[in-house]
Amino acid sequence: MDSPPNRFFNRQRTVHQILGGGTVADVVLWRRKNVTLGILFVTLAAWVVFERSGYTLLSLVANVLLLLIVILFLWAKAAAILNRPPPPLPNMKLSEEAVNEAAMFVRLHVNSLLSMFHDVALGKNSKLFFKVAVCLWLITLVGGWTDFLTLGYTSLVIILTVPAFYERYEDHIDKYAMSLCKELRQLYIKLDAECFSKIRKWILEKRKLN
Repeated sequence: MDSPPNRFFNRQRTVHQILGGGTVADVVLWRRKNVTLGILFVTLAAWVVFERSGYTLLSLVANVLLLLIVILFLWAKAAAILNRPPPPLPNMKLSEEAVNEAAMFVRLHVNSLLSMFHDVALGKNSKLFFKVAVCLWLITLVGGWTDFLTLGYTSLVIILTVPAFYERYEDHIDKYAMSLCKELRQLYIKLDAECFSKIRKWILEKRKLN
């Protein structure tokens, strides 16, 4: 079903299409309930294990890799002694194409972040400045409440619940969100007229005097 034209951010695509329209979108939007529930239960079990056992992610990964290497090493030695085939390991090698694609992806996103930082630092985009400031403040606030593991699990739960909830009630959510944005826009215009414009005028006058 096509998305109606009057949507939040004037979007024309459905939530499923925005998320890629593939398997990941199906899992996030609970169209494969067994897979989604499995991910939630597995991550919940992992979070409980980490919280109760005192293990850290780094120590667990190191122990798992150590166990895997020991098993493969003993398997290879035993196979050589018994004239059996070695462990069926794939050829672990990064292709030049994969490395170039990853480097291009990182470069584009890093350049985008640097450009955004440049505009914010020079005061070229007031709206972007306030968005970045609010996001960093929220990250600081959340970081003071919880640890990285709990934050990761909470983020996964949000990813697997919020888009599905929005898709189900998007008509009502879009209606209230657009109304709220309209009120915030009016508030910003009022603040700009009464406060921000005076500050900009004062800065320009100071520059002229200097």
